[in-house]
Amino acid sequence: MSRIGNNPITIPEGVTVEVNENVVTVKGKLGELSQEFSGVAIKVEDGSAHIARPSDSKEHKAKHGLYRSLVSNMIEGVAKGWTKELELVGVGYRASNQGQKLDLALGFSHNIVLNVAPEVKIETISEKGKNPIVKLMSHDKQLVGQVAAKIRAFRKPEPYKGKGIKFVGEQLRRKAGKSA
Repeated sequence: MSRIGNNPITIPEGVTVEVNENVVTVKGKLGELSQEFSGVAIKVEDGSAHIARPSDSKEHKAKHGLYRSLVSNMIEGVAKGWTKELELVGVGYRASNQGQKLDLALGFSHNIVLNVAPEVKIETISEKGKNPIVKLMSHDKQLVGQVAAKIRAFRKPEPYKGKGIKFVGEQLRRKAGKSA
């Protein structure tokens, strides 16, 4: 029994969900997303969506929960949007953006310039005495996570001093240094 897959998905006002053969399309005020699916049936009725599987095989059970989560994330994304915040921890680490170009100074010989997809909105916050923050916003959860992971991969946080790019609120496993 899939606990996640059996839960109905409530559809908020202003969001429309359409199912055509094996493609589900979700439209809302923030944008439009579509996802192909197979092995399950999606029914939309009176303000909620239900995912059903044809049998109790291992493959159908796995896809049941997967597609329920994907459709739920799409509905929440076009209604509210998704946000990820990255914090740059380190002396001299800076971030700035001009439009969709993100400029990162991370202690390398040259700055890193990253062109971000137009669906993702970038905002950089730099306050005196605080670490710079890069804020990513979009209606596509997967795209926001992918861009955030790419930025974090430039300088992952190290366990001794904690320097690097980390998610806001992320707990790092710290290690003790050399014992004299």
